[in-house]
Amino acid sequence: MTWILVLLLAAVAFGIMAFVLKMPRNGWELTGAALLVGIAGYALQGMPAMPGAPKAPVENKRAADEALIKQRQQMGDGFAKGASWMILADGLARQGQYGAAAEVLRKGTQQFPQDADLWVSLGNALVGHSDGLITPAAQFAFQKAAKIDPAHPGPPFFMGLALAQSGRLPDARAIWEELLVRSPADAPWRADLAARIQRIDSMLAMTAGAETAGAPVDTPSSEATAAAPAQAAE
Repeated sequence: MTWILVLLLAAVAFGIMAFVLKMPRNGWELTGAALLVGIAGYALQGMPAMPGAPKAPVENKRAADEALIKQRQQMGDGFAKGASWMILADGLARQGQYGAAAEVLRKGTQQFPQDADLWVSLGNALVGHSDGLITPAAQFAFQKAAKIDPAHPGPPFFMGLALAQSGRLPDARAIWEELLVRSPADAPWRADLAARIQRIDSMLAMTAGAETAGAPVDTPSSEATAAAPAQAAE
């Protein structure tokens, strides 16, 4: 009965992703392989007769920030051709599996190379995979998205976020300031963006003041800038 239940759950999961979420056919093979690997792992290590030992859930601190996922969705096209790839990648990112998410999105960009949202998502996954630091590959993904759709707010916003997390505050501020100038007055992300810029200004002013006085000063980390209020995302 256990095996029947396992196979049934695997079939249902595959059916939901393939037909309900309308995953591209190119992703069927990858999804099926992942399910088979899971079943094989259960066959090797599963012990259904072992008594349960419940424990408190452990939070994965590297898991994707749900507010930032919502903000990316808000800035992008919910009906983009690569939406199915992004749904799968978001699920992996929520579990902190950024490497797997980046691989899924890489395949998505191969199928839909002109989908700016896919490239933005790939850049975010690569930043997450490097523990919040921007890498040449992530920078290329953001720049590719901006080249495909120069009016898209996602590439400069998340590029600036990655730069801020990497400690490059002046570069992040310059990119965000340009985005703020061209953002419509009623843009849902405008208030959050302005708050982030203001926070960077405060941090830069504190640093400049400390250098002028010649004394060390404790300033908020660049990660604090990335965690500025995200009212627009909620």
